[in-house]
Amino acid sequence: MAIILKSRREIEAIRRSGQLAREVLERLGEMVRPGVTTGALDEAAHRMITQRGAYPSPLHYNGFPRSICTSINEVVCHGIPGDRELKEGDIVNIDVTTCLAGYHGDCSRTFPVGRVVDDARKLVEVTEECLRRGIRAVRPGDSIHVIGAAIQELADECGYGIVQEFCGHGIGRNFHEEPAVLHYRSDRSTARHKRVRSVIMKPGMVFTIEPMINAGHPGTRVLEDGWTAVTLDGSLSAQFEHTIAVTEAGFDILTALDGAY
Repeated sequence: MAIILKSRREIEAIRRSGQLAREVLERLGEMVRPGVTTGALDEAAHRMITQRGAYPSPLHYNGFPRSICTSINEVVCHGIPGDRELKEGDIVNIDVTTCLAGYHGDCSRTFPVGRVVDDARKLVEVTEECLRRGIRAVRPGDSIHVIGAAIQELADECGYGIVQEFCGHGIGRNFHEEPAVLHYRSDRSTARHKRVRSVIMKPGMVFTIEPMINAGHPGTRVLEDGWTAVTLDGSLSAQFEHTIAVTEAGFDILTALDGAY
């Protein structure tokens, strides 16, 4: 699939969807506390999204059964909401994507549940900074691989592993489009890395940046449900995500509220 450059009108449509997704995400964050189930978060998200005339993009997407993803502790991504209760000291990533007026907006954030240990708090803080550095690397005329290089520089400094099996993606009328956005250096001679290095960022490109950072080994495995990805070594994992548009001057964060990251 070719990369689809978006018009100003389309970018504004993605922004409206993305800001709805972000509003829902922040309201879900206010619900995060010990004893709350991931299913309750999902129900609240579904209600908020549909009341605004939008649709939760993950619901029934390739068979996914819920409206959001909730990934706790060693779960890297695609955790399925259910009866599991959040516990004091957990960290939970909530991933919200909405489809509003035919356009998708995608964002996620990792929340601490009550008081967490210093190692968990550091992982969450570093992962958010990895996202910031990836965003700041976005500029027209550069190869898209500079995003992953910026993220890996910080992750390496902290001794963390970057998940390689999952990546950012183009977004618009489709939930997932080209290009793929790797969150690590594309410096090998594989076909995938060559393809990433060949992608030059241009105004009108819209994609997500969503680094998944593990406290230990970068490897993952998918559980029998076919969705839930967990760390190979059982270490904690955190993730943050924004939807970004490439502009003539640099970047525009379409899922930011009040101009904030």
